[in-house]
Amino acid sequence: MSWQTYVDDHLMCEVEDNHLTSAAIIGHDGSIWAQSDNFPQFNPEEITAIMNDFAEPGTLAPTGLYLGGTKYMVIQGEAGAVIRGKKGAGGITIKKTNQALIIGIYDEPMTPGQCNVVVERLGDYLIDQGL
Repeated sequence: MSWQTYVDDHLMCEVEDNHLTSAAIIGHDGSIWAQSDNFPQFNPEEITAIMNDFAEPGTLAPTGLYLGGTKYMVIQGEAGAVIRGKKGAGGITIKKTNQALIIGIYDEPMTPGQCNVVVERLGDYLIDQGL
């Protein structure tokens, strides 16, 4: 299965009549494996900061999480595994696998919990596959 299929069929899928706003699978080095059409253009420093927070949880909390120039307030995640951010009525969930970052961005009416389930379910599956 192509990485784009994972984004299209598993991340951008319908959840109780809601969808993620955008999603991507990005390598730890910042390379784009697959992304939805409207995924924000990000810079390498933003991915480096996210990877640093996975290595040393809590480093993003004081400054916020940036992706595509958008600032998210870091909220409770799972140290070394999941980073969650909030911005207004929406937010972001990032799940780290062995080789990639699974990123989902949402806005109302999708809930944070729905976004978490979509992103983390795919991340857990990829980890089980050794990816």
